[in-house]
Amino acid sequence: NSHEGAMAGEVSALEEAFRKFAVHGDTRATGKEMHGKNWSKLCKDCHIIDGKNVTTTDVDIVFSKIKGKSVRTITFEQFKEALQELSKKRFKGKSDEEALQEMYKLIEGKGPGLTGVTKTVSSPTVSRLTDTSKFTGSHKERFDASGKGKGRAGREDLVDNSGYVSGYKHAGTYDHKVQGNK
Repeated sequence: NSHEGAMAGEVSALEEAFRKFAVHGDTRATGKEMHGKNWSKLCKDCHIIDGKNVTTTDVDIVFSKIKGKSVRTITFEQFKEALQELSKKRFKGKSDEEALQEMYKLIEGKGPGLTGVTKTVSSPTVSRLTDTSKFTGSHKERFDASGKGKGRAGREDLVDNSGYVSGYKHAGTYDHKVQGNK
């Protein structure tokens, strides 16, 4: 009976990995079904694809064989079937059961890796070009002292439309002049 408990534990770790990959990159995904794209990502990230026994083509063939005709996703049950298919190829010398266990070990506890995701590169050239303190002319006006952009105010000549004549330089001085003459 303890063996069944261990099996259930392994399945939950496997199922957790399945869910993580199933929702990866898809905001609407529930985690109950997996797309082909995420299936091949799982196979890559968990090293099921080894380039010798299992290739990306094998992974795609197994996926399309296991999923239904008009469906584009596989369920967790179908996922286990697909793993069983692939485990025979990946671990050739072992029995089906052993091969499947090895397959589960590759996947358990894993999540989608962020390998190959674009990182920002800080090169001296880019930092020199984006250093706002070195800007001159009209470009300098677009940033405040801290180097933060002023947005629209920095790009456009904002016109002061207050008063009777727009842009009148001595606005607000009338009272001062009138009272100054008395």
